[in-house]
Amino acid sequence: MDHLGELKEFARLHARGQGISERQVAAVLPRITNDEPGHPASWARVWTAEADRLAFAGRPLDACRRYALARFPYHGDDDRRRAQDKCVRTFDDWRRRRGVERVVLDHPDGRVACWASGLDARRSRPLLLIMGGIVSVKEQWAPLLPRLSRLGYAAVATEMPGVGENTLRYHADSWRLLPFLLDRLAGRARVSDTSVLGLSFSGHLALRAAAEDTRIRSIHTVGAPVAGFFTDPVWWPRVPAITVETLRRLTGAADHDELRVLLQDFALGPDVLRGVDVPVGYVVSARDEIIPPTERQLLGCALPRVRFKEFDDVHGSPAHLGAMRKWLIGSLLRARVTNKARGVRPLPAARRAGVAGTVGAGAGGAERSGSGDLRPTGPSGHVVTGAANRASGPAAATGTTGAAEAAPQRPRVAPAE
Repeated sequence: MDHLGELKEFARLHARGQGISERQVAAVLPRITNDEPGHPASWARVWTAEADRLAFAGRPLDACRRYALARFPYHGDDDRRRAQDKCVRTFDDWRRRRGVERVVLDHPDGRVACWASGLDARRSRPLLLIMGGIVSVKEQWAPLLPRLSRLGYAAVATEMPGVGENTLRYHADSWRLLPFLLDRLAGRARVSDTSVLGLSFSGHLALRAAAEDTRIRSIHTVGAPVAGFFTDPVWWPRVPAITVETLRRLTGAADHDELRVLLQDFALGPDVLRGVDVPVGYVVSARDEIIPPTERQLLGCALPRVRFKEFDDVHGSPAHLGAMRKWLIGSLLRARVTNKARGVRPLPAARRAGVAGTVGAGAGGAERSGSGDLRPTGPSGHVVTGAANRASGPAAATGTTGAAEAAPQRPRVAPAE
């Protein structure tokens, strides 16, 4: 598929996730003939014109959603940068009467912007941190903030490094952004009881951060890369070109060869994952074109407290948006009850032993993912728990890893939810 074809295919999926109907998308896509900056029939210009029309008609949230598509997959040219700015401005117009506030934080390496609801220095609430992936801006998730606030959370939506208004560079230590956010929000939320709704690549950041920061009490994610995506040379050629190019831009890699080298350090091995002793809810897409199936296998074996929900869909399960959101909210509330019953979270065993290690240590065994022969069995919708499936033997005892540990026996399958 060529570049424009990929853009249009991704647009159909991301539009659906934002509540833009297939009919509305179908009315716009035929008018787009190229992706040349400045061309009147280009991707960014056509979507921006559609958004401008809706903004003029007094529909700022609908306009915001089209601007988000106009800047897709990242704001790398003047047209997309203008669309990015208008995306923020129109959401700013929409949110003012809905209890959503803007929070801008100065980071040592740049600036991080957030939308938030429920922050209150006088009545501290549990923190829910929401972050999209490498192509989705915070404005796509921020309309949910008032609802989440009504559930009793201080809810904050922000972006991954390099995405939207986040000016940081994306690298193997980007997980440290999450502890930074918790530090800065500590005066207005109960950050010692933090849940992370981290979609796709931000789920990877959340897993790595939770191995170090005991304030993170639960993680809920959709199609997060873990190890094989970053290291598997067999799987990599199947990754869509838009995903690859977006990663190259966010990391600052000069070319795809340099990108492949940089990504090796992002992989999370079982030694790191065993330190994530919190509830993890993970949505699996059975036809995921980005995330290899062995990520599920690795998580099911290494995480002490993981549950999976599978949909017969592509990356992000956009055709099952309602069911996916319902499951994620259920996962979030279930974790809140479970954590309350368990009391204060202890320090992860891996950290007590001092073997949390460097990002990417011991992930080599996951490189078998390209063959697909490690995919767990079980019909769509089954839940897999990881408590009884952690690796045992010398490798587990010493904190070292190898191929046998990265792909141990299949997790048991519990009854469907």
